[in-house]
Amino acid sequence: MNKPEVVMIGLGYIGLPTAVLIAQNKIHVHGVDINPSVVETINAGKIHIVEPDLDKAVATAVKEKYLIADTKPVEANIYLVVVPTPFKAKNEPDISFVQAATKAIIPLLKPNDLYIIESTSPIGTTEKMMDLIYSERPELQGKLYLAYCPERVLPGNVMYELVNNDRVIGGVNAESTEKAISFYKQFIEGDLHKTNARTAEMCKLVENSSRDVQIAFANELSLICDKADINVWELIELANKHPRVTILQPGCGVGGHCIAVDPYFIVSDYPMESQIIGKAREINNYKSFWCAEKVQTAKLNFELKNGYKPKIAIMGLAFKPNIDDLRESPAKYIAQKILQNANNEECYIVEPNIDSHKVFKLTNYKEAAKQADIITFLVAHEEFKTLEIPLDKIVLDFCGVLNK
Repeated sequence: MNKPEVVMIGLGYIGLPTAVLIAQNKIHVHGVDINPSVVETINAGKIHIVEPDLDKAVATAVKEKYLIADTKPVEANIYLVVVPTPFKAKNEPDISFVQAATKAIIPLLKPNDLYIIESTSPIGTTEKMMDLIYSERPELQGKLYLAYCPERVLPGNVMYELVNNDRVIGGVNAESTEKAISFYKQFIEGDLHKTNARTAEMCKLVENSSRDVQIAFANELSLICDKADINVWELIELANKHPRVTILQPGCGVGGHCIAVDPYFIVSDYPMESQIIGKAREINNYKSFWCAEKVQTAKLNFELKNGYKPKIAIMGLAFKPNIDDLRESPAKYIAQKILQNANNEECYIVEPNIDSHKVFKLTNYKEAAKQADIITFLVAHEEFKTLEIPLDKIVLDFCGVLNK
């Protein structure tokens, strides 16, 4: 393979599709992941995640030698950091992966290189990494381009949205912004909006916090409607007939590595100012607990009425419909709570988008619905919407599967 132009650190749900997109534009990419199994899989032209169209794109990029995976970075001209940024105890953001990725490339950097963080990060992270780089390589002070550019993609449609969605790009200075813009112009058709690094970092956090607040409103409505004996799905449909009202659909909580996490990056640094954002997180977390309690109550009522323990189908583990991603999934949390509270009841765990799970024994969705006395819908997968549910089943629909 030719000397790479780009080093992509992190080959997960965003890093790998982005690396492939760059490679499709005949730019040599050296992808880096700390997991040897991931590296081996990619170099075999295969993928370790589920994403439409990604498998063929990886196979082609590897075959044409525009993409290679490795456990260590090499010298290039552009370095992209696309690694996880989870949160620690007390919901404080953890940028240790970004720091580790940055330290790994510091010895490789040379004048005029471009360094970009795409990982969701607390405000000021790009500047912190700049200080880290220059503290170890002071001779490069003012000779590098450093920027922040978050992604805005929807799992299940990543390959399309990476190309067509607008991007916000902010450098530590105007020159860095322009350098990053020139890079992304090679493979992005959406508009590229210039700003500074801190604003770009905040923009990513604000986008997902806004969605979290809107979902919290819908979830709070579902709690109220349950007590008021009102069909929340019908209520929202009617309220949305108003020309200036757009209420989202409630669910069993909020999951994924973005909406369920990013608001904490703001709340952690600005606890007094972020009252609505913080409360929305509490509501969406509580909704998952509430769903688990509703299942527990239904189980106890069934046993009192029938004299025997019910069989329970837990339908869905992913954090949203029709994907295999279980990160921060409220459905997974609820399934765990149901199993923890189980007293020799038979439980059928269903997730049609994965073949196996290291913790849960999975059951086919049709078989689970057939065998169960209580069917609990946690994720509105398309497969579930085709099920014919007998009238004698108890159904707990937390995600609107039956709202046809």
